[in-house]
Amino acid sequence: MPVPLSILDLATAARDQTVAQALEGTVALAQKAEETGYRRVWYAEHHNMRSIASSATSVLIAHVAAHTTSIRLGAGGIMLPNHAPLVIAEQFGTLETLHPGRIDLGLGRAPGTDQNTMRALRRSGAKADTFPEDVMELQAYLRGESRIPGVDAYPGKGTDVPLYILGSSLFGAGLAATLGLPYSFASHFAPGALHEAIALYRREFTPSEQLDAPHVIAAYNVIAADDQADAERQQHEMMRSRVALLLQPGTEYTDEQADELLAAPQARHLHEMATYSAVGTPDVVRDKVTEFAELTGADELIIAHQGPQVEQRLRSAELLAEAYLG
Repeated sequence: MPVPLSILDLATAARDQTVAQALEGTVALAQKAEETGYRRVWYAEHHNMRSIASSATSVLIAHVAAHTTSIRLGAGGIMLPNHAPLVIAEQFGTLETLHPGRIDLGLGRAPGTDQNTMRALRRSGAKADTFPEDVMELQAYLRGESRIPGVDAYPGKGTDVPLYILGSSLFGAGLAATLGLPYSFASHFAPGALHEAIALYRREFTPSEQLDAPHVIAAYNVIAADDQADAERQQHEMMRSRVALLLQPGTEYTDEQADELLAAPQARHLHEMATYSAVGTPDVVRDKVTEFAELTGADELIIAHQGPQVEQRLRSAELLAEAYLG
């Protein structure tokens, strides 16, 4: 049996696309995922990134849920230190009430942005220190067991939206194990601690009301295309777009400048981010996805389809589903 596949969608806007076009593509990708057998689609909270349109994550989930019928949708994730737990309980309680049995809530403790934007979000670095307590407060609201007397989440109370801990380090693995929650590792951009984190999580997992055995989700990059050369061209274009991570927000650059930066030593981190990737025709991608699933022992893979254009991501999702899920 193949490992279940899900999708991480950043609602990416290419350099020649509008945000509206990116969001239309996000709906189309979720519909394609529902049609072809993916388990869930998650959207990530990022801020002050012109190419990512998923900053208002719960709003985006609501929109996609209204245009799909059965696939699970959720946050991968909400950066909880940016928010009051009560507010997130109300938002996701509303989503679960409107779309029962379809909503997930993945939680991370990173800011999802740069230092200046952290200040604009009214977030201090110390907020990350209370992440475990905030997760438990949020969980209590959703279960109807508020930790603050006289305060409940309406909507939200009793919806028991399932929680997932997201991470790229041993901290998240340890917390997910302690709380008995599913754990999703961000190996699509932070591959370094993947195997150590999974081992720690499985070793220290404590069963909980939500989960009686460990559940590992590992993220993996995929560019599937009908032609190998086309897939490789898409990968190169995707790497050019990542050069923006080395520059000041809003900096314009040409393809030639991007290629020069990619060849420079300071871009080594960008190449390392793509360690766990499959690029090629359906057979090539299927074999690499199978190899990654076996390597990690993951219970589920969440795929970041990295084609630069919406049409390319839709085709990638379709080809992988046909080749791997059958």
